[in-house]
Amino acid sequence: MATNAWASGRSRRLTGGALRQSFTMAYRGLLKVRRTPEQLIDVTLQPVIFTLMFTYIFGGAISGNPKYYLPLIIPGILVQTVITASVVTGVQLREDMDKGVFDRFRSLPIARIAPLAGALLADMVRYLIATVLIFAMGYALGYRPEGGFLCMALAGLLVIACAFALSWIFAFLGVVARTATSVQGISMLILFPLTFLSNAFVPVNTMPRWLQGFVNVNPLSHLIAAVRSLANEGRFTPDILVSLGGAALVMAIFAPLAVRVYMRKA
Repeated sequence: MATNAWASGRSRRLTGGALRQSFTMAYRGLLKVRRTPEQLIDVTLQPVIFTLMFTYIFGGAISGNPKYYLPLIIPGILVQTVITASVVTGVQLREDMDKGVFDRFRSLPIARIAPLAGALLADMVRYLIATVLIFAMGYALGYRPEGGFLCMALAGLLVIACAFALSWIFAFLGVVARTATSVQGISMLILFPLTFLSNAFVPVNTMPRWLQGFVNVNPLSHLIAAVRSLANEGRFTPDILVSLGGAALVMAIFAPLAVRVYMRKA
C-alpha cells in the first residue's frame, strides 16, 4: 500500500509539473506574438477586411441591404477566421522543429509533451482575439443579435472549442510534414473547400441541388448554423451537438496520433 501511495503521489507530481511546463511554453508563445505582432494579422486585420468586403459587396445582392446581411455573414466570418487560424499551430510547430528549437527543449528537464501542449494552448488566445474582434466589428456595423451577450459568448466558446480540436489535425501535419510551407499548403487544401462550400456566405437554397448535398453534410455548415442559432436567436439546436461530437471525434483520432509521432521525434 505504501508503494502504491508513493507511485500515486509521484504520478500527481509529474502531471502537475507537465501542466505547469505546458503553461510556461504557452507563455513563451505569447511572448513571441508580443515581439512580432504581425503574427496576429490573420486574427485582427484579415477578419476586419473580410467583414467589410463581404458585407458591402454581397450584402445588397443577397439580403437587399448590408445591415440585413450581418446576421448571416458575421457567424460565417467568425467560423472561417477562427478555424483557418488553427492552421498556424502546425506551421509554427514545423518551423520550430526545423530551426532546432525543439532539440534545445529536449536537453531541458521538462516534460517532452510540454512544447506541443503549450503551442496549442497559446493559440487559443489567438482564437479568442478573433472572436471578440469579429463580434465587435459586427456590432459597429449594426449587428444586433437577439440571443444577447450570454448566447454570443457561448457561440464564441463553441467555435474556439472546435478550432482547438481541429488544431490537433494541423499539429499532426506539422510533425509529419517536411516543411512549414507544405503544412500550410495541405491545410489550405483541406480548409478552402470546407469554408467556401458551406452556408457561411450565402443561403444554401440558392446553390445548385448537387452542391447543396455536400454543403448540408459539411461539418463547418453545422458549426455555422449552431453559431447563428445561438447568437441570432438564443436557441440551442442539434447542430451544437453535431459540432461538439465532431470536435470530440477529431480529438479522439488526431490527438493521440499527433502526440505519438511527436514523442518519437521530440
